[in-house]
Amino acid sequence: MRFDTLRLPVVVALMALALCSCARRGEMPANNAALAEDDDTFCRAGGKVASGSPEYVACRRDRDAQRGNAIDRADKKQRDLGEYMLNNPTKP
Repeated sequence: MRFDTLRLPVVVALMALALCSCARRGEMPANNAALAEDDDTFCRAGGKVASGSPEYVACRRDRDAQRGNAIDRADKKQRDLGEYMLNNPTKP
């Protein structure tokens, strides 16, 4: 009996968690400090490029654009998969 009374709240909680994780798609990763440090290290190119120079600024801009494009591609793939699944249901 106790199992039957707990089934609905457990299912609702699991569905809420699943929907919350889907709502976070398209956002930048939470650890922005680590990304900035990685970009800084990459763009300094082993000490050859000074921070604030035009080459450094262009490198950081390119890294941001690449990251944004990668997020956009991942979102598009997710949307395409959802559309495919809606338009091509499998029938047992």
